[in-house]
Amino acid sequence: MQVRLKFFASLREALGAEGSLDLPEGSTVAQARDALLARGEPYAQALARGRALRAARNQTACSEAEPLENGDELAFFPPVTGG
Repeated sequence: MQVRLKFFASLREALGAEGSLDLPEGSTVAQARDALLARGEPYAQALARGRALRAARNQTACSEAEPLENGDELAFFPPVTGG
């Protein structure tokens, strides 16, 4: 299956605004992140497991356990803080 990727804030600067990813059927957000990490730099640094990141599936915030479906939009972004 294929998912569309979007990156925001500092991730957009490091990885670009959009992309796509081919995954096995039944993959989760965590598995998508792992597949991106496996691409090496700059993904390995921008999406490193130690970094606090949020994800959204089809414009709805989700956990990394969220299952993905063909054609989904998956976005990654850093946590938002206000002041």
